[in-house]
Amino acid sequence: MSDDGETDRKRPNILVTGTPGVGKTSTASLIAETLGLKHVNVGDLIREHKFHDGRDDALDTYILDEDKLLDFMEGALQECADDGRGVVADYHSCELFPERWFDLILVLRAETTVLYDRLTARGYNEKKRSENLEAEIMQVVLDEAKESYDAEIVQELPSNTVEDMESNVERCRQWVEQWNANNS
Repeated sequence: MSDDGETDRKRPNILVTGTPGVGKTSTASLIAETLGLKHVNVGDLIREHKFHDGRDDALDTYILDEDKLLDFMEGALQECADDGRGVVADYHSCELFPERWFDLILVLRAETTVLYDRLTARGYNEKKRSENLEAEIMQVVLDEAKESYDAEIVQELPSNTVEDMESNVERCRQWVEQWNANNS
C-alpha cells in the first residue's frame, strides 16, 4: 500500500468500529460474507498471535502491543490487496490504524439500554460495563474516528436491532458498488 493515500487495491478495505457490544463482529462478518471480503477480527488476532503485554486485570482486558499488531496487519492487508481481496476489519478502537489502510470507517452506535443488556449478557463486571457505557454516551469512538480519518469516509450507523444490522450491510453493499465503479 502506498504512503501517499493512493490505493493500488482492487477491492476496498472497511473498518467497523464502536464501543464493545455494539455489534461490530456480527456486522463485519455479515458484510464480509455478503460482499466477498475477508473478515479480520482484530481482537482475535491480538489473542491468537499474542500481540499483547499481558492483562489488565482491573479492566479484564489485554494490554495491546500496537507495534506487533500493526506490523502483522500491514503484511496481511498487503497480501489481501495483492490477491485482489478487500478486507472488513473490526475493532473497538480506530485511531491506531493508519488512515491509508481503510476506505470506509463504520462507527456503530447502540442505545445505552441495548448496550447494557448486551454487556451484561457477556458477563462484563460492573467497572468494565460502566466504562463502556460511559464511552458510548460520550461518543468516544465516534470522536476518535472523526479525529483520525477524513470526515467523508466516517459513517455513524445505529446498531440496536437485527434490522439495523441488515440495513447497515445493505448501505455498505451500495457503497462498495460505488467504490468499485469509481476505482475500476
